[in-house]
Amino acid sequence: MTMIRLKKLTKIYRSGKLDFPALKGIDLVIEPGEMVAIMGPSGSGKTTILNMITGIDKPTKGEVHVDGKRIDVLGEDPMARFRGDHIGIVFQFFQLFPTLNALDNAMIPMDFARKGSVAERKKIAKRNLELVGLGDKLKNLPTELSGGEQQRVAIARALANDPKIVVGDEPTGNLDTMNTDKMFEILRKLNDNGKTVVYVTHNADLAKKADRTIKILDGKIV
Repeated sequence: MTMIRLKKLTKIYRSGKLDFPALKGIDLVIEPGEMVAIMGPSGSGKTTILNMITGIDKPTKGEVHVDGKRIDVLGEDPMARFRGDHIGIVFQFFQLFPTLNALDNAMIPMDFARKGSVAERKKIAKRNLELVGLGDKLKNLPTELSGGEQQRVAIARALANDPKIVVGDEPTGNLDTMNTDKMFEILRKLNDNGKTVVYVTHNADLAKKADRTIKILDGKIV
């Protein structure tokens, strides 16, 4: 079964009487277990595609199918539940809670979903932090972690509910070269373990690390 399918996807943003087409009839298929980079310059529509895949935004026209379910027709609450169960998102700016330590930040998706006991959630969060090399910094606040370490906490958080899909929106945009390499080692390990990985980048070298690159320009796949 196809993991992600976009059919004739169009997205138009409106400001007053002006229309701004972000996507223009996109067709895209991503199979289970693929590692795919979506590449393009700023304003090309690549992040809009990611927002469609994650259900953060809805298309003006077209269909979005993820893991066998059409998600563009879901309401806000069903979409949030589906996203929590199926998709882990890693953002460019980490978006960690500053007053929570690494362990508590990594537990947040499970807390929202109320999955298992608190002890079970802590066990899973600890395991995911160990997976990304932060088993010795469970109690550290975000301010006590480097940028690369904060991004790894964000990855651990994205893995909380064991999603089939991990997506990254410019996930290395705020990292130096060394931490960027570590980041992709983790993404590759997740992919090797069967997760479908999709990330957005404007960097050609980072795009080459994927199995396949989708190039976007002016809202179209080129």
